[in-house]
Amino acid sequence: MANSPQAKKRARQAVKRRTRNVAKRSEFRTVLKHTVSAIDTGDKESAVSALKAATPVIDRMVSKGLIHKNKAARHKSRLNARIKALG
Repeated sequence: MANSPQAKKRARQAVKRRTRNVAKRSEFRTVLKHTVSAIDTGDKESAVSALKAATPVIDRMVSKGLIHKNKAARHKSRLNARIKALG
């Protein structure tokens, strides 16, 4: 249990930060799933538009410190490779 005022404030901040991170991580995963499902349908145009919508979200997660930049690059690269394989 937090005893000092500083520890109590840190505990409050941690709760806020955790809920924000959970929401952002969920948004990240949802965008990835939408892109993968667009690729699985076989329609290249919808897959390309889904990737264009996903790319800024992925980059935003990097800037927020939620994921590492290499992980973001890996996801974008693999999605792009799967789209290129469609055509």
